[in-house]
Amino acid sequence: MSRVMTYDSRSPQLLAQVVAAGGLAVIPTDTVYGIVCDPCNDAAIDRLFQAKHRPRTKSIQVLLEGVEAMDRLDLSLPAPLDRLADALLPGPFSPIALVGKSCPLRTPRMEPDGPTQAVRVPDSPICRALLQVTGPLAASSANRSGNPSVETVQQARAELGDSVDLYLDGGPTPGSVASTVVEADKTDPDGIHVLRQGVIGEARVRALLSGRSSGGEGQ
Repeated sequence: MSRVMTYDSRSPQLLAQVVAAGGLAVIPTDTVYGIVCDPCNDAAIDRLFQAKHRPRTKSIQVLLEGVEAMDRLDLSLPAPLDRLADALLPGPFSPIALVGKSCPLRTPRMEPDGPTQAVRVPDSPICRALLQVTGPLAASSANRSGNPSVETVQQARAELGDSVDLYLDGGPTPGSVASTVVEADKTDPDGIHVLRQGVIGEARVRALLSGRSSGGEGQ
């Protein structure tokens, strides 16, 4: 039976215990609620995919407490994603990082040119406080695959039920739109390819690279 708990000072340590035991949890981020687990535990990652009914061909993100955590995980951002990360992180921006040989994560996506990993540093005091205790977390939106993202822990509970061990209720998230996912693309004039439109509009992302006025975050 899963546990639903209002976020308080005990929550980071409780989440760390659940994650260390190979469990699943649902937490609030700066975009939508996410389902998380230990990104170095194959069994936990399998459980996450099963809970979401998500095909294993689809990738998942890793939440980090700060950009500096990438060095410890042997992850790096190719140009111009490094410039975008400087401007947009922490925040609803998920760049696709390159994965080095010593990376301990079990979540990278295998590509013809080598493994890659979507990363994100949430701009949420609650989420950052959790990550400071747990370390990196594998994450995906807390809904069944194909369904809309959720803004409340109650909606997440209705989607995922007892497949999740712990639900942390931090109140409604700012909206139901997820982060913007961007990869480097040498064939594009700006050097990027937007894989998923999210909170940050493509026009703003490209404006940051060109020096143009963005016209607002969602444009």
